[in-house]
Amino acid sequence: MKRILIYAAGFVFVTLSFTSCQKDCKACAQNTYDSGGNLLTAGSETEECGATLLGIEATSDVTVGGITTKWVCR
Repeated sequence: MKRILIYAAGFVFVTLSFTSCQKDCKACAQNTYDSGGNLLTAGSETEECGATLLGIEATSDVTVGGITTKWVCR
């Protein structure tokens, strides 16, 4: 009986250790806009969390020749 309880407790511990504790996640994509603000290309969305998300949100927009590329997170 003790063996079953130890296995069950181990299973619960392993199951809980695989869950993510990060709650500050957003879906982000790198999009390109023309000078009028019209969307030219939309990048594929990826889920970003933690330090990576902070880095993306701190990245400034890049404008070259009237074309602006920026990260959009929702």
